[in-house]
Amino acid sequence: WPPGRAPCIPKRRLHMPSRPIHQVIADRSFVCVPIDMPVRAVTQLMQDFRQSAALVTEHGVLTGIFTERDATFRVLAANLDPDTTPVGEVLTHNPQTITEDRPFAHALHMMFEGGFRHVPVISAEGRPLGLIASSDALDLDALQFGEELVRREEITVIL
Repeated sequence: WPPGRAPCIPKRRLHMPSRPIHQVIADRSFVCVPIDMPVRAVTQLMQDFRQSAALVTEHGVLTGIFTERDATFRVLAANLDPDTTPVGEVLTHNPQTITEDRPFAHALHMMFEGGFRHVPVISAEGRPLGLIASSDALDLDALQFGEELVRREEITVIL
C-alpha cells in the first residue's frame, strides 16, 4: 500500500468462495479468438493481456480453450509452425464450463476434480463471458492474508 494509506477492506461481504462467478469476473478482460486464428497471433494476444489461456469460438459460441500447455505440447513439441497452424487444430475441444451464477467454489472444485487450471464461463447460449483460473484462488489467499494483517494491526493499536 502507498505510504500513509491503509487498505480499505469492507467489513461485511461475501467471502470469495461463496461469491457468484459473475462478481469474480466482473470488469476482467479475457482473450477470445476465432477458431481459424493462427497460433502465433493467439499467443501474442495472451501475452498482451497477461492471460494463460484463450477461449476459442466458432460463430460466437465456445468451441474450445487454448492454454499455455497446449502451445508448449501441441505446437512447440509437435514442431508445428505457429504462423500457419490454426488454433482450432491444437485446442482442447469441449472443455468443462460453468455459468456465471454458480459460486466460485464450484469452479475451484471442478478444476481440482478434473485436474485442469481453467474454466470458461459461458452464457446459456454458449457464448463466452469470462474465464476462471486456478490462480484466482491465490487472490483469495492474498485477500485473507491482508485481512489478517489488518486485524493484527488493529489489535496492536488497542494494546
